[in-house]
Amino acid sequence: MDGRRRRRRARRAVVGGALLLALVSGGIGGIVGGYLERNGGIGTVQLPQAGREDVRRDPDSVAGIAAQALPSVVTLHVSGAGAAGTGTGFVLDERGHILTNDHVVEPAGENGEITVTFHSGDTAEATVVGRDAGYDLAVVKVKGVRGLAPLPLGNSDNVRVGDPVVAIGAPFDLAGTVTAGIISARERPITAGGENGDGTDVSYVDALQTDAPINPGNSGGPLLDARGRVIGINSAIRSAGGGEDPDGGQAGSIGLGFAIPVNQGKRVAEELINTGRAVHPVIGITLDMEYGGDGARVAAEGHDGGPPVSTGGPGARAGIKAGDVITEIDGRRVHSGEELIVKTRAHRPGDRLELTLERGGEERKVSLVLGSSDGG
Repeated sequence: MDGRRRRRRARRAVVGGALLLALVSGGIGGIVGGYLERNGGIGTVQLPQAGREDVRRDPDSVAGIAAQALPSVVTLHVSGAGAAGTGTGFVLDERGHILTNDHVVEPAGENGEITVTFHSGDTAEATVVGRDAGYDLAVVKVKGVRGLAPLPLGNSDNVRVGDPVVAIGAPFDLAGTVTAGIISARERPITAGGENGDGTDVSYVDALQTDAPINPGNSGGPLLDARGRVIGINSAIRSAGGGEDPDGGQAGSIGLGFAIPVNQGKRVAEELINTGRAVHPVIGITLDMEYGGDGARVAAEGHDGGPPVSTGGPGARAGIKAGDVITEIDGRRVHSGEELIVKTRAHRPGDRLELTLERGGEERKVSLVLGSSDGG
């Protein structure tokens, strides 16, 4: 009897041991299975990856254009009496001249500081050679810097809607930022500035419009064509709040950027370098900027702000009179006084313009040669 009980206890012990072994084995199996599932096997994990490739890019690709242009694009840090800002510029020649926007250097005033940072990280102090608020362009110069590589200048008259473009700048002080897009429109009349309240700092631009992302800090940077040539100077954006904003506030890109055509930029830069000032083409008339109708109306007699038609000026010689409404310039409609100024500023002194105007309900056509703001 005792022998049978001992054998039963022994069998129960063996069964209990087998159960314990099964549970422990099941736990170990779960751990091993989970490890294998996570790591794909017992050996070291190696993920597939592309090998080393040629890092060179086609010269006309965005990467190729950026590689060529970046060494010639600089970031400007400007500070003056109670004001500071950041903008972009690019090298014009080996003598150290750099083109940027007037509103970029404006915070420096008469005694402020301008520090230029190159793509290499090197810095240099710069001085203002000349600036013009009406064109929103300025030239600064660095000294003692060797190996400067000027950016090649293109011809903005050759630009067409849909052409690919590359913008380079320092949006929100992120130097060397490259964006790409297309030309969205040409000859887009915009005005910007006017913070002084007297109109002396308003810029008038017959701009290139682009959807390449441009943000505060891009101002003064180059807009490049598919061959890496400058076709425009990035200057303003249409912000979500409305208005053409040359870096004001913290508005970001919504795909509406505007650049000064390089043909205008080249002429103004040469004048600033050679004489320290830019010459504005003029018709020799005073406009009624409060006029709400279609076209640009010449001010009436007795209007505040100067004679409606300057004696002996281009407008007077062409027969323009007080109260005339100018509706076309070179066959293209003009819808406001600002637009007439923009279209005029896109020309040089000495250029001939064909104007269409209305007087007493009748349409007239006149031809004139533009004078200059220095009395020429």
